[in-house]
Amino acid sequence: MSAARQKNDQRRRGRLKPVVVLTLGLTLLLTACGRNMFDQAKVEPFEASTYFDDGAGMQVPPSNAISRERGGLDPSFLSGQGAQGMLTELPIELTLEVLQRGQERFDIYCSPCHNYDGDGRGAVVRRGFPQPPSFIHEPRLLAAPVGYFYNAITNGFGRMFSYASRIAPEDRWAISAYVKALQLSQNADPSDIPEGAEVTLPTTEAAR
Repeated sequence: MSAARQKNDQRRRGRLKPVVVLTLGLTLLLTACGRNMFDQAKVEPFEASTYFDDGAGMQVPPSNAISRERGGLDPSFLSGQGAQGMLTELPIELTLEVLQRGQERFDIYCSPCHNYDGDGRGAVVRRGFPQPPSFIHEPRLLAAPVGYFYNAITNGFGRMFSYASRIAPEDRWAISAYVKALQLSQNADPSDIPEGAEVTLPTTEAAR
């Protein structure tokens, strides 16, 4: 390469350097102009707001508001409580599928503390976590209506935190129904068997 050509290349590189630096600077400047995508102009949960007279960003929905997700539901479906207190009847149809779904969700979310049979000696309890009361032995819980368990799952109770953000309302009712079925199964009496029903006991081979 001739000396003249080398000088021309050096001049071109010298002229390009400021352009590259300027381009990089403008790119960095433009990408840092704002944080609008990160800090959006919205009210976060439990955040204060000057828009409302009470200063709270979260407001109670107006009366007769309709859920966009589930339509015109009775409020007791989401709270477990009616005008007379905790619901004593399921607000959904009780089917075998509902109980099976409740068992599945119970085994996932509840059994670590409450154990699979509801006696309160789950895996984390056996490792030192405080033991919750037994579903199948505690008279207070045996007498509790199905809405009580739904309410506890929704709002938490004692050391138990709320599962409202983790378990859908339909599954909370399914779990509550399964808990009542679990209580019945663990405290069943021969007189509970309907007249004319046949009970088949497992054989020795099946038991093994």
